[in-house]
Amino acid sequence: IAMETEIPFSASPSTLRLSEKFILLLILSAFITLCFGAFFFLPDNSKHNEIFTPRSPVIVEEWFGTAGYTSTEESLRDKIRADHERALQEAKEKLRKSKEELRAEIQTEKTKVAEDLKKKDGPKPLPPVPMPKLVGINDGDPGDPDVKEKRDKIREMMKHAWDSYRQYGWGHNELKPIAKKGHSTNIFGNSQMGATIVDALDTLYIMGLHDEFKDGQEWIEQNLDFSVNAEVSVFEVNIRFIGGLLAAYYLSGQEVFKVKAVQLAEKLLPAFNTPTGIPWAMVNLKSGVGHNWGWASAGSSILAEFGTLHMEFVHLTYLTGNPAYYQKVMHIRKLLAKMDRPNGLYPNYLNPRTGRWGQHHTSVGGLGDSFYEYLLKAWLMSDKTDTEARKTYDDAIEAIERHLIRKSNGGLTFIGEWKNGHLERKMGHLTCFAGGMFALGADGSPDDKAGHYLQLGAEIAHTCHESYDRTVLKLGPEAFKFDSGLEAVAVRQNEKYYILRPEVIETYWYMWRFTHDPKYRQWGWEAAQAIDKYCRVSGGFSGVKDVYSSNPTYDDVQQSFFLAETLKYLYLLFSSDELLPLENWVFNTEAHPLPVLHLGNLTLPGSQDQR
Repeated sequence: IAMETEIPFSASPSTLRLSEKFILLLILSAFITLCFGAFFFLPDNSKHNEIFTPRSPVIVEEWFGTAGYTSTEESLRDKIRADHERALQEAKEKLRKSKEELRAEIQTEKTKVAEDLKKKDGPKPLPPVPMPKLVGINDGDPGDPDVKEKRDKIREMMKHAWDSYRQYGWGHNELKPIAKKGHSTNIFGNSQMGATIVDALDTLYIMGLHDEFKDGQEWIEQNLDFSVNAEVSVFEVNIRFIGGLLAAYYLSGQEVFKVKAVQLAEKLLPAFNTPTGIPWAMVNLKSGVGHNWGWASAGSSILAEFGTLHMEFVHLTYLTGNPAYYQKVMHIRKLLAKMDRPNGLYPNYLNPRTGRWGQHHTSVGGLGDSFYEYLLKAWLMSDKTDTEARKTYDDAIEAIERHLIRKSNGGLTFIGEWKNGHLERKMGHLTCFAGGMFALGADGSPDDKAGHYLQLGAEIAHTCHESYDRTVLKLGPEAFKFDSGLEAVAVRQNEKYYILRPEVIETYWYMWRFTHDPKYRQWGWEAAQAIDKYCRVSGGFSGVKDVYSSNPTYDDVQQSFFLAETLKYLYLLFSSDELLPLENWVFNTEAHPLPVLHLGNLTLPGSQDQR
């Protein structure tokens, strides 16, 4: 009721007719004249004297300058008369104008006010912070001519993917390479936010495709606008856009990428306005209204989504000095630490209203995967000072090994999924990233288990290679089973597709970096050749619907992550270790490299509040 009574009152001045406005203006000017006339022409009184009688030269000088009291009083009177006459003249002139002229004037004034407000509310300059030590951001020549030839081929594939998008899908989120037009999915809402451009920038940069990089930068400067009425996935926008923009900023030093990343991050913060602080899956960039996916268990948020914000948000606090980002992700960590976990496992669903787990389904693949990855990478990114993250990772991996990791009858190590109290002997392509994760986390493992986890990584890499090798196209299916005599093979038709995913190649690269076993480069080259043979079309690269068919149909989508991840990991696989060394860089889950923060004595804003 209070709001209903207040609205007409506050809105009434803007609804006055023009003639009423000018009458008010005349009354106001007459009132001002009357007040000042009374002040100057009424008989002297004590207050008048108190103000205008000079008590000391200092006061006179402060108020009127060195000219003294009399001349200043005269000039003040003259100024009032002049202002009054000018106001009356303006009012008369306005009343003589036609309605059209007045409307045009009002519109001009409105536009000016809007522009002034825009300037006032525009991007505030960010505080200068020391740039982390940047090592190995270009070149990476492998030396060996044969390896260099393979690397050049990967670069050529990237150029084909980019040029096709540039020609047929520019500004759209993704590309339909068969139809040769733009494409988008519901994770980006209904907006054209150039997801492929943002996702591909750092890959272009490290490959030395600088003209293409400049094209992307120009589009971002001129067109990337987050004040759109679009409902987007907080997770996807964070890993692809914020991750991509931050990586482009660190690699190139171009300020525009940092500014855009911060503008977008501010738009994501309303998603955290829930009773628990666990963010909604989706948020409207314009209104800030959030909600969860309709299919998620009982309106739950998803572990891999709200658990995959830490890397980017820590960097946002580092770059802006705003503690909110760091505090949001640390709050999530603290909340999870207090909760009971069935068998030590983290279920994939958590209700943001009640703070209770949803369906007891645990996976290291889709819905769970990058939560575990970001625990490890939070520790690495902190220069190994975030021991809480490392301990949480170690505990989680121990539970996963006890309950989810098994060996098939044929001797293949796989990671199953825990559903309603039993293990489903199925592994997804997404889960294949875990081989690289185990290798990356081997150093620093408790109880001298480094060798064990490196071996576990190698076994997962072998299993995932088998899932590729046992298909007709030598490309891996979306999911594969380990039962009924079938191993590392997809059974259902809707699990036989390959959509240019990177996870298997990602594991090959990590295993190569830690072991330099040549088989990983060989396996990567097999995958690259298969992609070039079966997924390449004249308008780019497309996913295929059945990897067991010698004549597959295309899905007609060139995913943005193909340029961000798949081609980047292949390029790194055939580069020297000097390109983006793992001691200095940590890759987010979309393969965007962010520098390790050697903070030393520097404390992140807000970090004290979390202790």
